[in-house]
Amino acid sequence: MVVGGFVRLPDRRVFATMGEFELINSYFKRPTRHAVMGGGDDCALIAPTAGQQLAISTDMLVEGRHFLPTVDPESLGHKALAVNLSDLAACGAQPVAFTLALALPHADKHWAERFSRGLYDEAQTHGCELIGGDTTLGPLTINITVFGQVPPGQALLRTAAQPGDDIYISGQVGDARMALEVFRGHLSLSGDAFARCRARMERPTPRVSLGLALRGLAHAAIDVSDGLLGDLGHILARSGHGAQIETQWLQGSGAASADLLSLPWTQRLDMALAGGDDYELLFTAPRAVREQVDAAAQGCGVPVTRIGHITQEPGLRVLDPQGQPVMRRFASFDHFAG
Repeated sequence: MVVGGFVRLPDRRVFATMGEFELINSYFKRPTRHAVMGGGDDCALIAPTAGQQLAISTDMLVEGRHFLPTVDPESLGHKALAVNLSDLAACGAQPVAFTLALALPHADKHWAERFSRGLYDEAQTHGCELIGGDTTLGPLTINITVFGQVPPGQALLRTAAQPGDDIYISGQVGDARMALEVFRGHLSLSGDAFARCRARMERPTPRVSLGLALRGLAHAAIDVSDGLLGDLGHILARSGHGAQIETQWLQGSGAASADLLSLPWTQRLDMALAGGDDYELLFTAPRAVREQVDAAAQGCGVPVTRIGHITQEPGLRVLDPQGQPVMRRFASFDHFAG
């Protein structure tokens, strides 16, 4: 697989609307300022800052599976990079660079211009530069690999959760799933509410600054892409512990928007705890650093809410606002489910 340069594959067909390399040179090739060698060769070359470890993550977005055909190309460019940067945020890594592999059903100049605008705007926001990739003809599929850096021993890892740790969620959860349910015809919202929820679904905000601020404070972290409880389950499985989640915050707090609070209780639980596509940070930290966590969050301008704690015994318990167990199953997103 080609990484550094956008290079022709042996079985490559010519794009119908414009040539492949015309597409690349017009919309996906810019000078790099930090990479030793950017796009245009068989490999890109990057040099992490001395004393830093390289953090690498990749995410694929497939039309009809991860985004709707109706999405605005500029929003799609934003989201394609944002969801990858969210992985770096969950590791406490500083973004450095990324590659882009793109399959297109045809090369549309107007689509490419808008998609690349959203992509580059998000890249500029986080100081992350495009250093190469690949293009081909096929069903609309976007694959980005991001590279970041983090000091040794300071990465936030899923294995590091400890019994007694507080569990926090950043920002707000549930709104993106609400937008999806409107598209599916399962939920009705006012025009303004739908616009707000749709923006959360199509233009998520990676919490990079918060991830960096949590170095040395948080033990474990993960970004919420497939649902809060499902993603928490990954931390529990990797750390070998359990968790208790309280739901008082779903009656009114910074983690629940007014749009979410307008829903009946059972729908509210589903959207917030199993919705997915939030790209907020779910993290654990010792009780002793509560003030420091709050200060770090305030410094980033990102609200955080304590929603439970890590337990010694395995398993996940969800309690209602009266402290009684919620006896229902919450399913997270599964890429291979029907």
